[in-house]
Formats: sequence, C-alpha cells, structure tokens
Amino acid sequence: QVQLVESGGGSVQAGVSLRLSCVVSGYPYSSYSMAWFRQSPGTEREGVAVIESDGSTSYADSVKGRFTISKDYGKDTLYLQMNSLKPEDAAIYYCAASPYIRIGFDTAFYNYWGQGTQVTVSS
Repeated sequence: QVQLVESGGGSVQAGVSLRLSCVVSGYPYSSYSMAWFRQSPGTEREGVAVIESDGSTSYADSVKGRFTISKDYGKDTLYLQMNSLKPEDAAIYYCAASPYIRIGFDTAFYNYWGQGTQVTVSS
C-alpha cells in the first residue's frame, strides 16, 4: 500500500523559509513523477513543483527562484524548500506521486496523495 505523509507546515511571517517533507512508503514503480500541489480556500488545487525519476524538475512560475523540490532516495523522502515566503503562498500543501513521467501538474495522472500540511504566511 502506497502512503505519502507530509510534515513541516506551520505559521510563519512573510520573508522566512520553511521546508516541507513527504515520506513515501510502499511505492512499487521505478519511474515516477512526484510533485507538490497546494490549495487555498475557494481555489483549485495548483501544481507547485515536480521532480521526475530522471531528476528533471519543473516549477510553477509563481514559485520559480524561491522554491526547490528535491528527493532523498535513501530516505524515500520528498522535500520542498520554500524561501522568501509570501502571504499568497499560504495554502494546504499536498505531495503526490505518479508512475507516469512528463505529466507536469495534471492531477488526473497522480494516483497517490498525502493528507496535506497547512502553511500560513502572515504579512
């Protein structure tokens, strides 16, 4: 059974950094896209960053240069380093995994999701 468990959310002030973690267990495929999405009240879930099994990464324009996605293969953990946080970054952040690659942020292809971790950013 595949499980994704996020942690690291919190309430911070604008300008500071935060690192989210997502422990992935039971994932049976050698290829993957693993991504971070976020959703704030009244909005659709949006993709933030994705990393594929070949190491390639992609980011939403709104976070380029501020957020970094990475994966620790030894710990089976996905990370999202978020720097220079802005109030508009506040949302519930979800990690997701898919056995497909080159899917970007198409939620239809992500089979596995975590429960989410809340990030609040005050100005």
